[in-house]
Amino acid sequence: MNNSTAASGQNELFGHPKGLFILFFTEMWERFSYYGMRGILVLYMATSATAIDPGLGWTNKDAIWLYGWYTMLVYVASIPGGWIADKFLGQKKTVMLGGLLLCFGHGILAIPQSWAFFTGLILIILGVGGLKPNISTMVGGLYKEGDIRRDSGFTIFYIGINVGAFLASITVGLVAYYYGWHYGFGLAGIGMLIGQLVFFWGQKHLKGVGEFSGGAMASVAEQEATKRPLNKIEKDRIIVLLISFLIVVVFWGAFEQAGGLMNLYTDAKVDRTTGMSFLSEIPAAVFQSLNAGYIILFGTLIGGFWIWWKKSGRESSSIFKMSIGTIIMGLGYVFMMFASNEASAEAFGKASMMWIFLAYLFHTIGELCTSPVSLSFITKLAPLKYASLMMGIYFAATGFGNKLAGSIGESSQLEPYSGQMVVAKEAVLPYMSKDTFEIKTAKGIEKVYNYPINLDKNFGIKCEVYDDNGSLVFKDIKTGRDVSNIFKFEEGEIDQKLVAFNASKATPLHAKLSFGKNKDKAQNQANIGDGQDYEVSFVLEEEQSKQEYNTFKWLTIFTVCFGLLLLLFLKKLKALTHGAEDREGIEGLEAEGFDIADPELN
Repeated sequence: MNNSTAASGQNELFGHPKGLFILFFTEMWERFSYYGMRGILVLYMATSATAIDPGLGWTNKDAIWLYGWYTMLVYVASIPGGWIADKFLGQKKTVMLGGLLLCFGHGILAIPQSWAFFTGLILIILGVGGLKPNISTMVGGLYKEGDIRRDSGFTIFYIGINVGAFLASITVGLVAYYYGWHYGFGLAGIGMLIGQLVFFWGQKHLKGVGEFSGGAMASVAEQEATKRPLNKIEKDRIIVLLISFLIVVVFWGAFEQAGGLMNLYTDAKVDRTTGMSFLSEIPAAVFQSLNAGYIILFGTLIGGFWIWWKKSGRESSSIFKMSIGTIIMGLGYVFMMFASNEASAEAFGKASMMWIFLAYLFHTIGELCTSPVSLSFITKLAPLKYASLMMGIYFAATGFGNKLAGSIGESSQLEPYSGQMVVAKEAVLPYMSKDTFEIKTAKGIEKVYNYPINLDKNFGIKCEVYDDNGSLVFKDIKTGRDVSNIFKFEEGEIDQKLVAFNASKATPLHAKLSFGKNKDKAQNQANIGDGQDYEVSFVLEEEQSKQEYNTFKWLTIFTVCFGLLLLLFLKKLKALTHGAEDREGIEGLEAEGFDIADPELN
């Protein structure tokens, strides 16, 4: 390792420094907070502001747009976070500061106010920027140069990340589903507070790791390394690191559809019913736990496979693993293509959960071949003076990948047609059913059995859509009535869409008309139940399904082709590392006095 700051004489647990497990649990709880919040973020934004459990009322397109920017900025903030650690505070203090910002950010996000939503997001962005790159660099600092345990240490650390993500996706998703969005955000904040306490308590096991390299605690060699110019080998290694960051952008650009497009798709077009009385339907956010659960199950198996692969004398460089991981991850979208075909086989159809399980399985195997390896790769190649900065650039590349993911997901969502309901509420009562709703009253929360429109709640009408002698017809599937007269909208290009899909009365298209009261008008308690100021929006189901299918298809084609291209240039990329990985596991183990054949380490 070029930037090792591993302290001598470290106490060990299960063959690794005890400090690894402090960082493991700190990161586990930090990721609990991040992934718990991320799992419900898009769903919260896309939920109507006048729903039973109100969200922000944004369109799917706008929700994914903000998701892309947010997840990008979370990781881009790692650049100033790494710079602050390298130049001023050191990694350990910067992690502490980032953790405090995260505690405040998640706590504020639990407040059900619009100002709190954006303030919380900003604090979380700053907090992750301080914590994320530096805690990962500290893991590398626990091991000396050439120590074969480094990759397995990062795999253990990576499993910690995913234990937190797994627990969060289930618990936060269920809490948000049953008790409300802001209770879910609050639970994520409690997880971050626990992580901060673990890091504070475990300082005794992190002595000499993550200290400010420009300060008095740095060794003479470390201080000299931060001042001298880079040599030819170090410059070449930075070049190959920057190229590897391009892989990171592409990989996460495809992978991070999980929190956006795939989250919304699971919510709308996957059959999530279970047939169980205590959990009749699985909340969409809970499916975010699949990725983390698979990592916990298969993390050590994939790591063991690559050790066996290397012992067999086969190609096992980090760039090779990352290329293979990108290809495998891309193939996961083949199953989403199958899901799209199944769901669109009938009007308002649903896809089997099986496809989601298989897609996340392939995505996870690809991630295990790519992400922990890339973290370890940076600590092997980055010069000491730029250790945290290079880790910060890696996470920034992850952020750009997230923004790319947001842009791809945004392009997969059609802009809905929108208009206004133009009839009295009595005219639409035949198209809805009574239901039980929870409403706030002076006495507290009460359950009311009534029509949705009488309580200013949302309702929908599933329709066939076709052209009848120049007139656009919306026919309610349930009653068979023409509902075209109950709303008006700007027709725009809808006629062209009907022609493109050869829509007719015999072969109509389909749309779910979503009616919701204007959120500003809904604030007026005196007008509850008047049936006025209702807005309508819809997309053509067949057009939306085609858009999603094409998105899944091109994600598959591009990622597989990109991975194959990297394999073609593998030899040239390896040359730029100047053998950084060639003798790994020999020099380090001999220096530590380990037997190279020790099965515990090989």
